[in-house]
Amino acid sequence: MTEPPAVMPLHMRREQFDPVEELGRLRDDGVVSRVDTGLGISGYLVTRYDDVRTVLSDPARFSNADQRSFALPDDHDVSPEELAQIRAGQLLALDPPEHTRLRHMLTPEFTARRIRRLEPRIVEIVEQHLDALEGTGAPADLVAGFALPIPSLVICELLGVPFEDRAEFQHRTERQIDISAPPEERRRLAREGHGYMARLVARAQAAPGEDMLGMLVREHGDELETEELVGVANLLLIAGHETTSNMLGLGTLALLRHPEQLALVREEPAMVGPAIEELLRWLSIVHAGIPRVTTTEVAIAGHTIPAGELVVCALPAANRDPALVDDPDRLDITRGAPGHLAFGHGVHHCLGAPLARMEMRIAFPALLRRFPRLTLAIPPDEIDFRASHMVYGLHALPVTW
Repeated sequence: MTEPPAVMPLHMRREQFDPVEELGRLRDDGVVSRVDTGLGISGYLVTRYDDVRTVLSDPARFSNADQRSFALPDDHDVSPEELAQIRAGQLLALDPPEHTRLRHMLTPEFTARRIRRLEPRIVEIVEQHLDALEGTGAPADLVAGFALPIPSLVICELLGVPFEDRAEFQHRTERQIDISAPPEERRRLAREGHGYMARLVARAQAAPGEDMLGMLVREHGDELETEELVGVANLLLIAGHETTSNMLGLGTLALLRHPEQLALVREEPAMVGPAIEELLRWLSIVHAGIPRVTTTEVAIAGHTIPAGELVVCALPAANRDPALVDDPDRLDITRGAPGHLAFGHGVHHCLGAPLARMEMRIAFPALLRRFPRLTLAIPPDEIDFRASHMVYGLHALPVTW
């Protein structure tokens, strides 16, 4: 198994599927502790479900706009101008009303009605990749052959990004969100990603297509600065394949480890939706999202946090809070996990949640029906978890059938 960096922020520590026991103890004791944030500065860790909801729902007191949330350790050579460029169009780095203005332009493209129009194409993409797996034969790496390419192809088509560039941007993103990678490498990759997307935006501005970039240019070109377009598109590309692909890989492993629940997903169409919600809660692949910064002195769980401090929300601990569901450490797809925080909460609730849900709703049962004898091709203790990444998941998932 992959070893994490020597110093792993507490909110990112896992034992395979589970947050470490220390996170649970802090939550159950109602402790808000000062911790290493992974950004080279300390902050306060919030773990209880109700407290995390409070932080995520109050941008006036817990701001996303402070530039420290987007800094890297030893980020001294980044000029204020470059930081401003990085933040332009970056929805996760904005508070209302700036955030509201940009999100309003994007929301129509991510409504459930609009996403339903993509369903036939997503079904086609899933079936093509299952055909390829079957044709190549077992054993196979389910991450490389299924979990990663499907969301990547969907978001590429939605945005208008050439799918032939996927190896380049997938490698770049994978390293950018790996906190074990040297800060200078992560900065270089971020600059390369910005340059890549700037070229695609320039192409869309010259000849807008029918994809989302073309729509933004046609309908909002007078309202959006070029740098904002670049930032929006970059965020959607990264988030659109990193999160769903890791849910597909890690979610499949979770079901393989719970065969009776896997059988329900395979055989009972009505169970697919509740299973997805429970997997989202139980796996909580996004450890924390963007740290907030207090704009005033605040009290959380009886603890006073001064103004100007980073606040990190431990989503895996919050989603395993007994205040949310009974017996929270047990995977139970029959309960559906209403109210989980896997997609965040409040104004920054994940814009692409309807798309992610649809991709999983199609992909999981299709995989399990195509390969009803799907099983691991290696011993469970050899599974390679992505321990040092800001989005949790698997490096590979060798399977056979």
